[in-house]
Amino acid sequence: MSASAAAPGLDPVDRRLLKATQAGLPLVPRPYHALADRLGLAPQEVMDRCERLLARGVLRRIAAVPNHYALGYHANGMTVWDVDDARIDALGERVGALPFVSHCYLRPRVPPAWPYNLFAMVHAETRMEVVERAEEIAGLLGDAARARDILFSTKILKKTGMRLGAE
Repeated sequence: MSASAAAPGLDPVDRRLLKATQAGLPLVPRPYHALADRLGLAPQEVMDRCERLLARGVLRRIAAVPNHYALGYHANGMTVWDVDDARIDALGERVGALPFVSHCYLRPRVPPAWPYNLFAMVHAETRMEVVERAEEIAGLLGDAARARDILFSTKILKKTGMRLGAE
């Protein structure tokens, strides 16, 4: 598939910007200015283009992707919950706001093998801490949670987003 078919509506400058950022933003105090220098653009143009790409959904978010293991969090568990559909939006917002949850999202159930619809990644120094934090989530969810489990991480599988190919 051609790059234009893979990413319709991107002009050549957008493509250069995406390629320059797909491995991450420069780790400097003014990353957009550094990108602008590298691409021969004004810093404001880099920021404006990023905002437009976010608004169009080409970029989903601009965020740090920490290596939790390097930060000392060696016990990471994806907590999975079967939460009442009528209450999941409000409760999911509250779970996602907890300081030890890095991401929280809704996924479709796949009955009968997979009854879970709410996922929340919990980070801690020990597995016991993950279990304790899952208990805190259980308390927050109350009777809206019908089932749950914890899937502990054993290794990092992926820490990158999609990559644009050659033209």
